[in-house]
Amino acid sequence: MSAPAPTLTDDVLAAPAEASRSRVPSGRLLLGLLLPLALALGWELAVRSGWAQGRLMPPPSRIFATLSALAASGELWTHIGATLLRVLAGFLLGAVAGTVMGAVAGTSDTMRRIFDPSLQALRAVPSIAWVPLFILWLGIFEASKVALIAVGVFFPVYLGVAGAIEGIDRKLVEVGRVFRLGRFEMVRRVILPAVLPSWLISLRSGLGLGFMFVVAAEFMGASEGLGYLLVDGQQMGRPDSILAAIITFAVLGKLCDTILVLSTRPLVRWQDTVRDRL
Repeated sequence: MSAPAPTLTDDVLAAPAEASRSRVPSGRLLLGLLLPLALALGWELAVRSGWAQGRLMPPPSRIFATLSALAASGELWTHIGATLLRVLAGFLLGAVAGTVMGAVAGTSDTMRRIFDPSLQALRAVPSIAWVPLFILWLGIFEASKVALIAVGVFFPVYLGVAGAIEGIDRKLVEVGRVFRLGRFEMVRRVILPAVLPSWLISLRSGLGLGFMFVVAAEFMGASEGLGYLLVDGQQMGRPDSILAAIITFAVLGKLCDTILVLSTRPLVRWQDTVRDRL
């Protein structure tokens, strides 16, 4: 017998999925650039027309000229490289430690009661408060900077993993027991898929905090890095240099976040979410 012909209902149901696959990524990129480009153009016109002085808030053309000069001299790439290496090292340390501690606290009620109160109290400590202690312990060089970034990454990853494990639907575990899954199979087929989306979101949050903490880390006697460029711009009274460093931070953080999302997307390809159908 020949296969039944597709009906109108099947075509209507398949249309959203096909549209989602064929959506052009460049359209999203242009839409995301619309707001910053509009703000930059508006401020440039305000300064050029004399409505604003632009002394403390330079126009985009002056900021772009500063970035171009730093890039041409190679200074910008040196600062970017130093900051990226620190963030990467601190992110890896903090993410691994946060994942392990979150898994321990989420799976063991006793361990959670022992560690969680202290970790929640330490989470409220401002990042700048760790600076003098890490300098005393680890010196003023790279170890103290990486440790400070790792602290910033640790807490969102820990909370994400521990909260995701504690929030697993009990019915899912009971279904696994009905099918007589062993401990390893239970983790692989039930617990890990349930925890994975929250873990990936916590990694993104930790990466964002890593870029925030690297500024405080590079205040600790750094001679290179985007945080050093901020301090140098402040001491020299150059707001264009400060804003150039801030914009570079924003672009760099967005690029790293996009790379993290794209590299981990295959891990959650099995999800069928509302966003995928829009």
